[in-house]
Amino acid sequence: MNNLFSQLNKTELQIYDKIQAKQAISIDDGIYLAKNSSLAFCAFLANSIRERLYAKKAFLNVNTHIEISNRCVNKCKFCSFYRKKGDPDCWDLEIDDVLRFLESKSEENLTEVHLTGGLHTEKTSQFYCDLFTEIKKQFPQIHIKAFTAVEIEYFAKSDGLTTEEAISKLKTHGLNSLAGGGAEILDDKIRRKICPEKTNSETWLKVHKIAHQTGLSSNCTMLYGHIESVEDRIYHMAKLRELQEETNGFNCFIQLKYKTYGNRLNIHTEINLPEELKTYAIARIFLHNIPHIKAYWPMTGIENAALAMSYGADDMDGTISDSTKIYSMAGSIEQKPQISKAEMEELISLHGFVPVERDSLYYEVH
Repeated sequence: MNNLFSQLNKTELQIYDKIQAKQAISIDDGIYLAKNSSLAFCAFLANSIRERLYAKKAFLNVNTHIEISNRCVNKCKFCSFYRKKGDPDCWDLEIDDVLRFLESKSEENLTEVHLTGGLHTEKTSQFYCDLFTEIKKQFPQIHIKAFTAVEIEYFAKSDGLTTEEAISKLKTHGLNSLAGGGAEILDDKIRRKICPEKTNSETWLKVHKIAHQTGLSSNCTMLYGHIESVEDRIYHMAKLRELQEETNGFNCFIQLKYKTYGNRLNIHTEINLPEELKTYAIARIFLHNIPHIKAYWPMTGIENAALAMSYGADDMDGTISDSTKIYSMAGSIEQKPQISKAEMEELISLHGFVPVERDSLYYEVH
């Protein structure tokens, strides 16, 4: 530790003092850490915050992901998930399919179902209202987390509703919280290159703001490791931090590493593990007002997600139930994303942390 401090410069010492005083670091501080500071120093700062908040706790939940369809009107260049109707790899679930799947998982004591999918021309908000109604009838204990801001905007436009009306309608029928996807990088110059048809930055933030104002919490994400710069990542986090200051509605931040397989972005290398870990650390340092940093293991791999707990992350998502294909179709090392609660608890313990089951809103489950 003394050796680490002996190598710090004036800027790093000033950042360290801010962390000790529980002050927010500046955008320039965040960029400096990302471009100039060592992984060891960033990890030290991140873990001082993490341990202050949660000691050695590492959170998990018993959940499942259901992707209703991979049909989509958008054709984002980074997406490996999209398929056309009629493609042999295209699927399209109906309400009965979802209910049968949830029934098959009844012995797992699920506390959350995470629903997502493409922008489907035939599945309007009413389809999901009907689906949520049936889920709540049969599985009232399950928290329904669903939709990115992109899907909410699509429902509003296709159904002739305002954003407020679309969210209120879905909430009335059982929606409990929003997912955080679709943020990618909140810079419209970048979005025009990687997802020109998708919701712009201002709208993404507006949808989450409205959701928070209606009492729905949400997550927030960042897709990184493609054409963005280090500065773009920090400015992205700054926009999330600013909205959180206003609404306090984000539960957690999830960094999603760009995967090269099966898409049209034509980038052939992925960021390496040290940069991935440093990004976790900087997220924990910079996003002082977002409670949790999640290591989404179907994307990063289960062992690397556990390793991220030593770099500022505190949440490993959940058991998943081998029901998500978004990252396996993009070349993730986790081709079958499923782990039992006991296996995840054992892994967390082996990495020196205390496993704690949580619900979707991060209340501890006893």
